[in-house]
Amino acid sequence: MAGPLFAARREAGSAVAEFVMVAGLVLLLGVGVFQLGLALHVRNTLIMSASEGARWGARADAGPAQAVERTKAILVDSLPTAYGENVSATRERTNAGVAVIAVSVTAPMPVIGLLGPAGSITVTGRAFDEQQVAP
Repeated sequence: MAGPLFAARREAGSAVAEFVMVAGLVLLLGVGVFQLGLALHVRNTLIMSASEGARWGARADAGPAQAVERTKAILVDSLPTAYGENVSATRERTNAGVAVIAVSVTAPMPVIGLLGPAGSITVTGRAFDEQQVAP
């Protein structure tokens, strides 16, 4: 009679194979969640530094050059140096004629850890300029 004992022998060792397949999927899912969290962290850090740099450059005794310096300083403290290489600031006017300082940061988007392909993200922070000069 080839009953439950024979079936148990046939299934011997299948737990190891099942564990490997399931563990691989769980690991892939975990790495994906980690990567998404890292990308969001980098994006939020870029936005925060661009906004802070714009506020710094919008003071009455400052300008776009100080905004760029401040933004780069924040980025270098928070992320690798490559993330603070492409920062620019301009004084511009909104549609309503209000002067603002706009700081733009273009940085690589992390795809595999902090490394990855040549994808990039551009964020802009703006602040009302304290030197509201008539156009």
